[in-house]
Amino acid sequence: MLIDQIKKAQIEAMKAGQSLRLSVLRMLISAANYKQIDAHRDLTDEEVLGVISNEAKKRREAIDSFKAAQREEQAAKEQQELDILAAYLPKQLTEEEIRGEIGKLDLGTDFGQAMRVASPLFRGRADGSLVAKLVKEKLGNG
Repeated sequence: MLIDQIKKAQIEAMKAGQSLRLSVLRMLISAANYKQIDAHRDLTDEEVLGVISNEAKKRREAIDSFKAAQREEQAAKEQQELDILAAYLPKQLTEEEIRGEIGKLDLGTDFGQAMRVASPLFRGRADGSLVAKLVKEKLGNG
């Protein structure tokens, strides 16, 4: 189970004195526990990946905000946290790979319908906002 790997990594980080990694892993375990309480059952690996993806998305948004405010030190810290989280996510697709896969899909002309087709294919493997941007591009050009 993925959550067990994260808990094991938390113990290793504690023993190694890696305070930032320990903090990120504690936060991740806490977020998973809240999700587990809401679900009233143990989480599947896919649900844990969803929690990790949500936390990674928060970090990406924070990085953008800090960079816009020219707060590079905070942006760097968020980037370090994102790197720790990324270790537990599947390899993310590049923009070209996403574009190629979207090109193969019959998306129709409605953005909402197109996203209902495309989103499940990229869940956990690509940033949702990037997928949305590329779907809009295809619909605009299609």
